[in-house]
Amino acid sequence: MSHNPNNKENQNQGKPLKNVAILSGIAIQMGVTIYVFVMLGKWLDSKFNDGNKLFIIIATLLGVAVSLYVVLKQVNRIKY
Repeated sequence: MSHNPNNKENQNQGKPLKNVAILSGIAIQMGVTIYVFVMLGKWLDSKFNDGNKLFIIIATLLGVAVSLYVVLKQVNRIKY
């Protein structure tokens, strides 16, 4: 049984494309997470705050923090 060097070469060619797809999905997930937190902040402001934007600010910052945490965990799992 002979070793085929082209097989490993074919696997390496698909890896950058796979990483681009993963990173694109991560970007969409980050945007959706932040959007959901912004909407939550708007809803909380409409229910519990009279004209102040305290909840939207807090929720937006929390959404950014959560999405960055998730992104970093996912990027660390990508094997180069």
